[in-house]
Amino acid sequence: MWTFVFVCLSISVTGLHADFSVTVSPSVKVKENEGVDLKCSYTADFGSAPRVEWKFKDLKGSQILIYFDNKPTGQYAGRITMYDGGLRFNKVTRADTGDYDCEVSGNTGYGENTIKLTVLVPPSKPVSRIPSSVTTGNNVRLTCFDADGSPPSTYRWYKDNTPLPEDPTKFPSFKNLTYKMNVFNGNLEFPSVSKLDSGSYLCEASNGEGAPQRGDAVHMEVRDLNVGGIVAGVIVALLAVGLLLFGLWFASKKGYLPSKFSLKPKQQAVYTQPRADDMDDGDVSTTHLAQLYK
Repeated sequence: MWTFVFVCLSISVTGLHADFSVTVSPSVKVKENEGVDLKCSYTADFGSAPRVEWKFKDLKGSQILIYFDNKPTGQYAGRITMYDGGLRFNKVTRADTGDYDCEVSGNTGYGENTIKLTVLVPPSKPVSRIPSSVTTGNNVRLTCFDADGSPPSTYRWYKDNTPLPEDPTKFPSFKNLTYKMNVFNGNLEFPSVSKLDSGSYLCEASNGEGAPQRGDAVHMEVRDLNVGGIVAGVIVALLAVGLLLFGLWFASKKGYLPSKFSLKPKQQAVYTQPRADDMDDGDVSTTHLAQLYK
């Protein structure tokens, strides 16, 4: 009898707590230009006519409402259709990749859940930046980027049509190479490039959708630092400066330069106190006036 009473009490207490939960498929993938359903179901505790809203956050973090007040918003009018248990896109584009929040409220309860939608797009031909000539010992970075692939592409580099391993130290035939490869952002970096790194390079982008795409091959030549050329350049510069100074000196000596550019020392006026016998009626003689500007 006591067991029966305990069970009854347990059932009664449990029934006092409403279960406000929202259920979705957390990850959905679809090819570009196809339709897709984002399903969102919720428990009866929200009531017979709960309020349902949908929000979208793109890959850059911007968030907007796409379904509000029982209708699609702005650009989504005509693109999406709501039904009991979800939302349907008539046709998706790569810009629709992102997170979709299904928010449900009713009977003083609230619940939400997120669906990650990935619109599948094959990679395009990647754009790579490869220098044609570099100097030994410098830090050199080769870059590769595919702007279209969804999900984002990963990258592989080739040298002379041979694929480079991500970690060269694990392969005997590549152990003398010191590059660093980032397969996620497409960078191939040489901290101190050497002549062993000379060759033809190209990158390849792939994301599992469609065929991998390769960029154009570019030959990178690694050259030694031209010390002789640098020394010769310094000597030529010094000779040019010397000739310039000599020309200025010669022109100044011959009086070819204006007085303000002349290298001759300027004469200074010298004043001497006139003597008493040179004074005439208290005036300074013209001879001494002239000495003031001598």
